Amino acid sequence: MGFHTKPTTFVGHVKIKVENLTRSIQFYKEILGFGILEQTASTVKLTTDGKTSILSLEQPEDVIPKQGRTTGLYHFALLLPNKTDLANIVVHLDEKGIRFGSSDHLVSEALYLNDPDGNQIEIYIDRDPSEWDWNGGEVDMAVDPLDFERLLTNIVPGKPWQGMPKETVMGHIHLHVAELRKTEEFYVQGLGMDVVNRFGGQALFLSYGKYHHHIGVNTWNGVGAPMPPKNGVGLESYTLILRNEETRAGIVNNLKQIGATVEEENNNFITYDPSGNQIVLAV
Repeated sequence: MGFHTKPTTFVGHVKIKVENLTRSIQFYKEILGFGILEQTASTVKLTTDGKTSILSLEQPEDVIPKQGRTTGLYHFALLLPNKTDLANIVVHLDEKGIRFGSSDHLVSEALYLNDPDGNQIEIYIDRDPSEWDWNGGEVDMAVDPLDFERLLTNIVPGKPWQGMPKETVMGHIHLHVAELRKTEEFYVQGLGMDVVNRFGGQALFLSYGKYHHHIGVNTWNGVGAPMPPKNGVGLESYTLILRNEETRAGIVNNLKQIGATVEEENNNFITYDPSGNQIVLAV
């Protein structure tokens, strides 16, 4: 559908911190069906297609457990290719005894679960964009019950779940932030995103190219929530894949114009939203 490929800007990779790398690798391999692309003593790059990594895990030195009521990761979201894939993983999670939640968001159908450290994961499929309702520039989204009976009719007999599909992409990321006014300025004026849904006065959903959202932000951990400790479990960074160097140069200039910090490191540019969430600007 073009929402996660160039020329659209999209979230291509998420890096999270975990307390026990060995335990986390076992979870992401056995429960979610990822493969390992690269591994060191403290990090691992995970893959679904054997070529690219959409998710990395890191065990920091002197790591401490996930801290509550801070900014940072609410969830990252894995987008599956089709309904059969979502139906198959429902059966797989049930067979493994993994507890999970669910929701019908009108634009998508989603499952929610936690990894061993409490990092929340969404696994979802999109409805066809022709079914999304737009009103005044905002897309209608809801938190309705998921119709499991209907979903499970998509299971193909003799073709059980065999790991995360190779076409899986990082669909979006949702963040806890300390406030919304400066956050909106950063993402709209700095990163060039559009606000596509305002969820009361507590959350914003933002996207490129009329997607339902590439980024969600909320103040559900409290207005003024502090940043988490650097060695705490949670989000390390997420990566935006930009169209080209010209697009990146324009975004870097816009970020500097609004007073955001931009650093250059290993041919990548790194910035931070007003709540300290780290973003890698890649081409």
